[in-house]
Amino acid sequence: MSLSMRNIKKWTKMIFGKSLSHVHQGPGREYSLTNLRGYYNDLTEKVTKDHAHYNMTEVFPYHDAKGNECDAPIEFFQYGLGAYDLYLAGIDKELMLKKFKAHVQWAMDHQQDDGSWDAFAFNHPDCPKSAMAQGEGASLLLRAYVRFQNKAYLQAAKKALDFMLLPLEEGGTARSDGKDLVLYEFTCFPCVYNGWIFAIFGLMDYVIVTDDAFYKEALVKTINTLQRHLPNMDNGFWSMYREDKTIASPFYHRLHIAQLKILAEYTNDPLFAEYEQRFARYGRNPFYRCRAFLRKARQKIVEKD
Repeated sequence: MSLSMRNIKKWTKMIFGKSLSHVHQGPGREYSLTNLRGYYNDLTEKVTKDHAHYNMTEVFPYHDAKGNECDAPIEFFQYGLGAYDLYLAGIDKELMLKKFKAHVQWAMDHQQDDGSWDAFAFNHPDCPKSAMAQGEGASLLLRAYVRFQNKAYLQAAKKALDFMLLPLEEGGTARSDGKDLVLYEFTCFPCVYNGWIFAIFGLMDYVIVTDDAFYKEALVKTINTLQRHLPNMDNGFWSMYREDKTIASPFYHRLHIAQLKILAEYTNDPLFAEYEQRFARYGRNPFYRCRAFLRKARQKIVEKD
C-alpha cells in the first residue's frame, strides 16, 4: 500500500470546506414533488461560494486534480441547477437566469448523438459514461423546458434518460436483472449510492413533467431496487458510499440523509424515512463519527480511484 498524495490533498480540501465539489447539499430550498421547480438537493453553494466566477454568465472550465482544464458535465449540471434555485429564490435573478441558460446551452451543445455526455473522460477515459450525469443533465434540461417551453430541451432530456437506461453491456449505465434496475454512477466500479439516487431524481423529474408510463415503470422499478439495497447501505454505525467495503465520507453521509429524506417524501415509504433517521442518529453520535472518519481517512489515503 502506498500513500496517494492526490487523495490526501483532495480529502483535506473536502474536510475543511475548500472543495466546491463538496459544498453543503442538504434538501433543496425550492423543490416541489408535484410540479417541477427547484432541485431536490441544495446546490446553491456551488454558485455562492465560487467567488471567482460569481459574476460570470458563461460556463467556466473545470480543473482536474492535476490542475488541467477539462469538461466536467456533472459539475456543470450541478452549477446550473444551483443557479436556477437562486433564480427561483429571487437572488440576483437576472444574473442567475443567464447562468442557468448558459449551462443548459452547454448541455445541449455537448450532448452526443446517443444522448450521453462523457462525464469522466478526464479521469476514467475507459468508462466515461455515468447515470448520475445523465440524470442530472435531464433534470437541468427539464427545468429549462418548464421555464422556456422549448421542446428541444424536453427531447434532449428524453435522450439522456434513454441512454441512462441502456444496459451496461450495450454501453449504457444500467443493470436490469429481473425485478432489479440499478443505475451506475461509474460503469467500471461497484454501484455508488448517491449517484444512483441522483439518477433516480432525473427519472422523477421526467415523470412529473410527462407522466409517461414507460419512464414511470422504470422509476418504480429502480426505487424498489434501491429499497431492497438499503440494508447493504448500512454498516451498523455509518452509511456506505458504494456497494463494496467503501464507507461514506462525512460529506456523503450527510448527502445520503438529505437524499433519503426526498425519497421518503416522494414515495411515502416508511423504510426510506427509517434509514434517513437512522443515518441521522449515526451522524449525531461522536463515537460513530470518529470511527467512520478514521476508516474513511485510511481508505482515502490508499485508494487509487
